[in-house]
Order: sequence, then structure tokens, then C-alpha cells
Amino acid sequence: MVKIVPIDQPSAGIIEMPDRFRKEIVYFMTPSDTPGAPPCGANEYWIRLADSNRWLEDGIFTLVSPLDAESVAEIELTEDQERWLEWMVSKEVTHIRLE
Repeated sequence: MVKIVPIDQPSAGIIEMPDRFRKEIVYFMTPSDTPGAPPCGANEYWIRLADSNRWLEDGIFTLVSPLDAESVAEIELTEDQERWLEWMVSKEVTHIRLE
């Protein structure tokens, strides 16, 4: 299991996710060059709250092909991803570390 530690909201507690989440987090992270993005250390990620809200409401996220920017796939959230996003939104967590 992977522990998700909230950096910006320590009172939110820790949530656990399956090991595969280490590879999935990149689908959700906000790019580091986005205005307002905090510096992130090793295994740290920043996710805009508005994005977390949108994914949770829509029940999907989109993936853009690295080979063809016009190829976009809509992927349905897994139960684990939905549970994680519910935690992010309800606790207003945006900056996390994976342990």
C-alpha cells in the first residue's frame, strides 16, 4: 500500500492507496510550471482543487497521447481513485507526498 500524506492540510490524516497509484498519480498532478504551483520535493505532487472537483463530479479524467496531442481518451475513475479524490476535495488537500 502507498500512504498519501497531505502536506498542506496535515489535519486531514493519511489515506492509503494500492501500490499501482504510484504510476497513476501522474495522470492527476498539476504541471509544476502552472502559476501558483508550489515547489515539490521527491515523491510530492500538487493537484489543483478545481481539477479534483471536476474529475470527481465527471467521474472521468482525460489522457492526452504523448505521441499525438489530438488523441485524447476519457478514462473512468476507479473506486480507489474516486475514494482518493473524495478525500482530497472534502479535506481541501492540494499538496501531497507518497510514502
